[in-house]
Amino acid sequence: MQIAIQNVTPALTGAAEAAAIRGVRVLSLIPPMTQLNTPYPSTAYLTGFLRKQGVPAFQADLALELVLALLSRDGLARLLDQCAELPKRQRSPTVKAFLAQYERYLATITPTIAFLQGRDPTMAHRIASRSFLPEGPRFASLDAYVDPDDPYGGDPLAWAFGALGLQDRARHLATLYLNDLADVLRDAVDPRFEFVRYAESLAQSQPTFEPLAEALAAPANLVDATLAELTLATIGKHQPDLVLLSAPFPGNVYAAFRIAQTIKAAHPHIRIALGGGFVNTELRELKEARVFDYFDFVTLDSGERPLLALLAHLAGSRPVDRLVRSYVRGDDGAVRYLNHPEADVPFEDWGAPTWDGLPQDRYLSLLDMLNPMHRLWSDGRWNKLTIAHGCYWKKCSFCDVSLDYIARYETASAKVLVDRIEAVIAETGQTGFHFVDEAAPPKMLRALAEELLARGVAISWWGNIRFEKSFTPELCQLLADSGCIAVSGGLEVASDRLLKLMKKGVSVDQVARVTHGFTQAGILVHAYLMYGFPTQTVQDTVDALEYVRQLFAAGCIQSGFFHRFACTVHSPVGLHPEEYGVTLEPLPAISFATNDVGFHDPTGADHDALGRALNKALYNYMHGIALDDDVRGWFEGQAPRSTVRTDFIERALSAIS
Repeated sequence: MQIAIQNVTPALTGAAEAAAIRGVRVLSLIPPMTQLNTPYPSTAYLTGFLRKQGVPAFQADLALELVLALLSRDGLARLLDQCAELPKRQRSPTVKAFLAQYERYLATITPTIAFLQGRDPTMAHRIASRSFLPEGPRFASLDAYVDPDDPYGGDPLAWAFGALGLQDRARHLATLYLNDLADVLRDAVDPRFEFVRYAESLAQSQPTFEPLAEALAAPANLVDATLAELTLATIGKHQPDLVLLSAPFPGNVYAAFRIAQTIKAAHPHIRIALGGGFVNTELRELKEARVFDYFDFVTLDSGERPLLALLAHLAGSRPVDRLVRSYVRGDDGAVRYLNHPEADVPFEDWGAPTWDGLPQDRYLSLLDMLNPMHRLWSDGRWNKLTIAHGCYWKKCSFCDVSLDYIARYETASAKVLVDRIEAVIAETGQTGFHFVDEAAPPKMLRALAEELLARGVAISWWGNIRFEKSFTPELCQLLADSGCIAVSGGLEVASDRLLKLMKKGVSVDQVARVTHGFTQAGILVHAYLMYGFPTQTVQDTVDALEYVRQLFAAGCIQSGFFHRFACTVHSPVGLHPEEYGVTLEPLPAISFATNDVGFHDPTGADHDALGRALNKALYNYMHGIALDDDVRGWFEGQAPRSTVRTDFIERALSAIS
């Protein structure tokens, strides 16, 4: 494959190194598992940046390739063999349903995948009929929607899709079908299997490498063997000198190590580097030498500068001691951290990401939740871009504000950003964008919107923000005019006392007014919510749910997600627990990963039970159910009456009119 080389910028390295690095072939890989509807952007940014430097760079999405291989006629045949080998007493209901309906699965898998890829939309008619796909245990969830008195005659999906929502109805049914197959893989092949978070527990905050080492030493199962085949085929196609594996989440780490293990066994001359969000947050105290049986280099934080230094080293123009933010194993067998002082590549010089090499027509648009906002994460092919590096606020006490991905805030001009948008549209033919910032700054969003409108660039976009007062109704309308369809932001604990303690910089009534401004402009709103924050009581939790209920009832937010507070070693709570009324549990000796740290909160609330209630309530609110009910009904046992006025949000909104 020939690569067009343009915009070479030797000033970022120096003339000698700039020339040398162009002789190193680089392959960037997305390891399983990430989103299936759109590529994860890390390899696209690195590949685009490297090509800007004149480096022959390629990329592949092994996460997508693995799922497509498993969910194929050949993959199902291999899965059948695995299921048949299980003793009958060990076969779960899901496995039994698969075996009983195997011929139907085999006949339907190819057209269903083609439909979810958008290549065969007419298949929606047969899928929506409920007579085409085999239905396993996942389809039982549809019974939750049946109301014998409803005007649709008991059709469990009609309330969501009506008479004409054929494509969405079929996509939801096809997603349930794939989830059934994922359950079969989990029950018959690998209990750690997930479409998104694969073997997450093997890596997340594991102080030692032992659990991961044991898993990697175990015989390869069907998933492992399939991934190895795909890895070797990709290596054979691109013949790289250096392979970059980006592990953004703990759920990517096991597969990243399996990929590296496969490459080392078959092609020991190829050098391999590991980076990404997991590394940046959890491997900052890496001492485990066995990691380097799989990887030659482990790099921290933004990869552009470390990668330029690494390429120069591999090209022979830079000694190993001048690597930047990189771990290596020294000649004595000990792990060394090398960080030659060099300025990071400015965000404005990163260039546009490229999706060349990623199979844009093979991603799967899934519809697992019947909520118009929530679906954006799994449905549709979105070009992921960053408006700014880091966070302009960087004060929230639960956040990793001490780390580079938050602490180093840089922006690019609106002109540069729209140039990148136009370049991506020209390459992909897709005009949907997901801005994946920690929190897109209002000032930059205004400038971006004005530049898009001035240049007549028509896109659809959504992204993460802070619900701050800068988002006036006028700005919300401007963003909508520029193509904004949705925003997500942190309401977190929905308690003014706790919001102040966590230094969030917003209040509940302010969030109500800002979100109302977005919805009035036709923009969907998703709220990130939190429970279990230090000193949060049962009363705080009941009051928070009442605020959330009122926000849904008033149409201020359309979607949300409650997650349990986790104290990390890099956050203000982890660094200064005494300021938040908690004591930390002692950390074990760390040689591998560390991020989450246990703590003791003297309030003694049962946050596990509270979390079950919150998530059940939220699921119903997102489907428009029980918005007038007393929130105490969601909690187990006795719960205190909410102290929040039942018209709190209504009063907050009346202040705008």
